[in-house]
Amino acid sequence: MKLPSDSKLTEAGLAPEGRGELLLIACGALAREILALIEQNGWSHMALTCLPAILHNRPEGIPDAVEAVVHKHRDAFERIYVVYADCGTGGLLEARCKDLGVEMVPGPHCYSFFEGNADFAAHDDEITAFYLTDFLVRQFDAFVTKPLKFDKHPELKEMYFGHYEKLVYQAQTDDPALTELAKTHAETLGLTFERRFTGYGDLETALAGA
Repeated sequence: MKLPSDSKLTEAGLAPEGRGELLLIACGALAREILALIEQNGWSHMALTCLPAILHNRPEGIPDAVEAVVHKHRDAFERIYVVYADCGTGGLLEARCKDLGVEMVPGPHCYSFFEGNADFAAHDDEITAFYLTDFLVRQFDAFVTKPLKFDKHPELKEMYFGHYEKLVYQAQTDDPALTELAKTHAETLGLTFERRFTGYGDLETALAGA
């Protein structure tokens, strides 16, 4: 499968190809990582479809969007697995998946399962940390700058980020250019910078179990 641009994954998502044994319904922010895992592990029985990543800016819409995709593709696949964590839905996505009879990735959000849910839960002192993944480093303007209007009103940064102390970049890949870009975002927000190489974390474990 040819990977669309990050901007398309943000705004439009990714349609599945063909039929098969297992359909993964994921956030567009995870497409690159999931496709890499499918290729590395030879999971040819898996197909992937992604909802627009920008849904994370209005997470109340995620359960309905997931349900619509389940109904649309259920007859074409033997099983469906939802590659979203709670992602700000307040438990609504988990309840919806139970009603639909489909499984989902465990955890509160992607920052947790990239780092490993157990390890992330141990960082209970990081309430002042702002997290970015590879995708969010690349799409910082689409998810942070423009929605929060920093490009037009830079004075708003203090309002939104005055209570944060550091930016934690959870790196899925060892890319020096992304690291430098993440450092720039930390400087933009006036936060100290920390990089953690997480790789795919519990995402690979969850997909292997699926």
